[in-house]
Amino acid sequence: MADITIDFLRHGEPVGTSTYRGNGVDDPLSEKGWSQMWGAVGDGCPWDVVFSSPLTRCRLFAEALAKKYSIPVKVDNRLKEVGFGVWEGRERAEIQKNNADEYAAFYRDPINCRPAGAEPWAEFKSRVSSVFENMLEAFPGQHILVVTHAGVIRAAMMPVSQKSAVEVYGIKVGNASFTRFRHTESATKLEFCNHSSL
Repeated sequence: MADITIDFLRHGEPVGTSTYRGNGVDDPLSEKGWSQMWGAVGDGCPWDVVFSSPLTRCRLFAEALAKKYSIPVKVDNRLKEVGFGVWEGRERAEIQKNNADEYAAFYRDPINCRPAGAEPWAEFKSRVSSVFENMLEAFPGQHILVVTHAGVIRAAMMPVSQKSAVEVYGIKVGNASFTRFRHTESATKLEFCNHSSL
């Protein structure tokens, strides 16, 4: 079986302040965010197909890239960011100040100490795993681009990197950064994470 390369690209900077944007906040990319995204992909297009989160900060760029290079784009609801419940739209500094115990508990145990109303970790991990597996089954030998969110990228990394949830939540996934997986006949490997370009 031919190798499958999957490049995950986190969205660029959205408009507004630095907040928890889960799947309940749909801010579009800022002008800087658009520039970050085009700068990251450069002048070429090595991909055969583009997948995207349905959220605006991902989807509009994915559609623009696909149109520019006449490649198919598939918007998949499973690629939306994790839901942060009552933290949605709130600034990190404000939560640290006003909900210090909850904030510390979450980063100590992000699986069991989630914000009230947040998407359960098992459900989030399951939907990310399912779309990843579907890509491997449906696109043998192809090079796939996935435009999505930091949480989705971290969830995809967990089974491949053998890292715990605490370790994964500590991994930096910058705006408009690439994380690459390569699937071979024997295994799926994480080739790199948080690269500003390919």
